Amino acid sequence: MGRAFEYRKATKFARWDKMAKEFSKAGRHITMAVKAGGSDPDSNITLRRAIQNAKSVQMPKDKIEAAIQKAEDKDTSGYDELSYEGMAPHGIAVVIDTATDNPTRTVANIRAAFNKKGGSLGTMGMHDFLFKRKGVFYVPIDQINDVEEIELELIDFGLETIEKDTVDDVEMYKVFVAFEDFGNMQEALENQGIKAEKSELERIPNHTKELSEEQIDEVLELIDKFEQDDDVTNVFHNLA
Repeated sequence: MGRAFEYRKATKFARWDKMAKEFSKAGRHITMAVKAGGSDPDSNITLRRAIQNAKSVQMPKDKIEAAIQKAEDKDTSGYDELSYEGMAPHGIAVVIDTATDNPTRTVANIRAAFNKKGGSLGTMGMHDFLFKRKGVFYVPIDQINDVEEIELELIDFGLETIEKDTVDDVEMYKVFVAFEDFGNMQEALENQGIKAEKSELERIPNHTKELSEEQIDEVLELIDKFEQDDDVTNVFHNLA
């Protein structure tokens, strides 16, 4: 059928594979949220965030409901949220967040990825001084009419900054708060009628490191290796 057909097929399969991984990770966040605070999103703010983020990756409603139902099943084994820290090639700091029902498997996979790509697994807390943990809300431009007015409304709920940015080719406002103010800000945005596209607890580097293009490719190969692991939910680094 020709090279063009084979290329389209490979691209489609790659897109489906990425979508399946995003659904799997979103489902795990829903499962953990339900087990921690119940299956009612009205009373479980963590579940509301998990559902919101699942919708942001186009996870179908029936799959979201199935994840909630699965979490209510007493026979379902729970997941642990664990983080691992290490060094990628060329001195780049890496933090890997995971959600796993088998920590032994997860740490073995992460160690193997580091070893294969020229990095090294380190100890918990080794990068505490390199990253600030922040809550970040991604808000579509049309949800905020007057930025200055919203800043005044939200400052009492922990608002640090609002920045305009392009995320996946879409202009958004990024609302930053301290880690401990995440829940307060989520409720404040809801009370203001502002619908965030998604929200995350992110590790933002205090400073970044520049590398050559060849060195960047080596680091990105390792990061991609982590992101392909079904247990990994987020990868943070200080690569410029």
